[in-house]
Amino acid sequence: MSDVNFSKDFYEKIKVLYTDYENAIKRYETAICEFKKFYGDKEYKIFSAPGRTEIIGNHTDHQRGLAMAGSVNLDAVGVAAKNDKNVITVISYGYENKDIVNIDDLTVKNNEKGYSVSLVKGIVKKFSDLGYNIGGLDIYVTSNVLKGSGLSSSAAFEVLIATIINHMYCDGKETYVSIAKIARYAENVYFGKPSGILDQLASSVGGFVYIDFLDEENPIVEKIDFNYKKKGYTLCIVDTGGNHADLTDDYKHISDDLKKISSYFKKEVLREVDENVFYSNLKNLREEVNDRAILRAFHVFEENKRVLNARDCLKNDDFNSFLKILKESGNSSYKYLQNVFSTLDVNKQGIGLALFLTETFLDGKGSYRVHGGGFAGTIQAFVPNDMLCEYVEKMESIFGKGNCHKLFIRPYGAIKII
Repeated sequence: MSDVNFSKDFYEKIKVLYTDYENAIKRYETAICEFKKFYGDKEYKIFSAPGRTEIIGNHTDHQRGLAMAGSVNLDAVGVAAKNDKNVITVISYGYENKDIVNIDDLTVKNNEKGYSVSLVKGIVKKFSDLGYNIGGLDIYVTSNVLKGSGLSSSAAFEVLIATIINHMYCDGKETYVSIAKIARYAENVYFGKPSGILDQLASSVGGFVYIDFLDEENPIVEKIDFNYKKKGYTLCIVDTGGNHADLTDDYKHISDDLKKISSYFKKEVLREVDENVFYSNLKNLREEVNDRAILRAFHVFEENKRVLNARDCLKNDDFNSFLKILKESGNSSYKYLQNVFSTLDVNKQGIGLALFLTETFLDGKGSYRVHGGGFAGTIQAFVPNDMLCEYVEKMESIFGKGNCHKLFIRPYGAIKII
């Protein structure tokens, strides 16, 4: 791989984006060599789009609420070059099948839904609808974003492809927010998943990102420059090995419960319901809705306030208060939102176990909470660096070697590397 030469600017970017500097460089060298093996020796560009972690705002986005997320140092890397075939080919490491999209046929096809080729096609279609003349591309992708960990490997892939097209054929004219909207369109319409835009925004914008979803089509996005590593903490994601098979009903029940509350007040989502009016109607809500829905509404109302407070803490360099708010968010998710274990299998409560172990280990230091949608899978913890090695060892002794991942919030989202 000695024939791969990088610029000084490349090395400077790598130092900012990754903790394992040497392995990151080897990863890029390997990606370039693999690209050349499949597509030949041609002029290329390299891009990166990160996975994301939800910081605070648990299940608030689908209620047009407030949330905060962050891009992490695990990412999807793409090596790309133009071709004159009017075809986009994507080869992804670890997958046998190529994603091949003929630009002359961008129709939605049911047999492609649920597959990555539909995402590529949907992204191309949206760029075309925006008036861009998109041509052929040869793309090689390698990703180390953990699957099933709530770090959104799919959003990283979508944002990566959209960013490549934006720079290769649109002179980089589309903004980080519009890139996220293009990616979300592909996921909703072509892939067939009715998701929100939180994951794509966090991946595209990068750093700590505050998002107000009041207007779903035009969310308010604020990037907060804050380097928590200087505070002496490491972000850990602990995979408890929960069953990720099918939690659709659990997630749906949250939306359904909150819909019952908003519908009682003749509103579409909880963001439109006056909180004081909600509290003054608790007796009637107990009779006409149910207690769990009320508790989940408690969580959403208070969670939106916590997001605002957490944003202000970071902007005012008050990390200790931020950690306290994060812990309160986790406590609310556990008690009121109730997304720490699935009612379909109450015997499996890995998240609750991981939270208990983390709470007792940290003994009042750092912070911790359920990660992402919940019910199965992962927790998030900000661990003091002087406790980190022992924490990782303890969690992996329970949940398995390699299941405690040390991450950091990287300052850049989707980016052209060279």
